[in-house]
This record gives sequence, C-alpha cells and structure tokens, in this order.
Amino acid sequence: MSGKVYLVGAGPGDSKLITLRAVELLKKADVVLYDRLVSKKIISMIPKKTKKIYVGRAVGDDTTHQNSTNDLMVIHAKSKKNVVRLKGGDPIIFGRGGEEAEFLKENNIKYEIVPGITSGIGSATYAGIPLTHRKYASSVVFVTGHEDPEKKSEIVKWKRLAKSVDTIVIMMGLSRIDVICKQLIAGGLDKKTPVAVIQNGTTPKQKMIKGTVTNIAKKVKENKITPPTNIIIGKVVDLSDTIGWK
Repeated sequence: MSGKVYLVGAGPGDSKLITLRAVELLKKADVVLYDRLVSKKIISMIPKKTKKIYVGRAVGDDTTHQNSTNDLMVIHAKSKKNVVRLKGGDPIIFGRGGEEAEFLKENNIKYEIVPGITSGIGSATYAGIPLTHRKYASSVVFVTGHEDPEKKSEIVKWKRLAKSVDTIVIMMGLSRIDVICKQLIAGGLDKKTPVAVIQNGTTPKQKMIKGTVTNIAKKVKENKITPPTNIIIGKVVDLSDTIGWK
C-alpha cells in the first residue's frame, strides 16, 4: 500500500493566508517538498520530525529540475509516506500542479489537490486593486509572462488580449514587461492604460509602483524592482489611490 501525495497551495506570501486544510496536512506529513516562494513562517509550521526537502526552482534553472521533483514524490509515496508537495500560491495556477498530478496518476499514486490563494489575486487585494469592478472591469485574465522555453513559439496572443479583456494579470513577466506592453499597444490598448507592478505581494516587503503601458518598463528599472512580482494592467489599477489599505 502506497502513501498519498498532497499538492498543496501555500498562498501568496502572508503566512496567515494559508488554508486550514493546508496546515492540517503539514502537521501530519511524513515528507514535505517545498518551493522557493513558500515563506519561512509557513516552513516553521512543519513539525521538526518531518523530513523537509527544498525543491525550489528559479527562473532560468534547468527545466529537467521538475523530473527530480516528480521522482521524489513517487519514491516517498511508494515508501508508504504521506507527502505534501507545498507550492507558493495555488498549485494549479502556473504552478505545474496539473503536470505533477498527471505524473502521479501515471504511477498509480493517490493524490489530493488543495487550493491556495494565488499571488495574482492576493497581491492585488493587498494593494487595493479590485481585479473586477461593476463600473470598470467585467472580465479578468491571468497570463504567464514567462512561457515554457521548450515551446517552439509563444502561445499567449498579447495583441489579441489588448481589446478582449478589461483587466490583465501577468505572473512571472517582469523581465519581459517592455516587450509585453509594446505588443499590447500594437494590439490597440490605450497608451494611457494604468499599470501596477507589485513586488513581494502580501508580505511585509510588499512594494508597488504604478505607471502606464508606455512608461512602466522604465519605472521598473528606476525603482530596481525584482521578482517575485505581479503585473496588473487596466482601469482598476487607479482604484488603489482610494481603496488601498496596506
């Protein structure tokens, strides 16, 4: 009889935003495989007797890194261990949780997926930016700004997004913000459209800079903004001036 793997979302950064189910599983786990963006406070919730293995991957690291993480889940589960695969944000929002679930299924390992607050929502909320609003935004899209390098061509159609959605939330897109904004403008997005870049969202180190699609790339450089960040584009960004609370 094998153990079970739990693909768990740790939330966007603030340790108090982790779910009760996630905490319950951390306390009962035999092994925890955790990512780079999981906060130290959440790691401290794991009992000392539990085996903790860091499997974090930074942008630019070898993509084969995921293979070793997959293997670790299966090895420990087949050793009759209960494994928590702990991920920042939500496990299936740009977190490879879907791929890991497929791998577990192929290897006949039982699993459960536990949702978490994705950073795209958490950082916006803490910055006072409502991603939807009855007056300004009836639609929102979550987009990765950093696609799989093994793809032959980019799947995200930035020019088409320009006029098809009210609010655009870009995750992992800081290094390409200039290119992305230029493509959105080429697709017809108003050059005055406001943009917010939120660094270390929901944490004590949270920092936000704002501009427009024409100048935000310059402001990112001037303010020395570094990952992790979320980029929010749309009229709702201006609402942070009145309802921002952090």
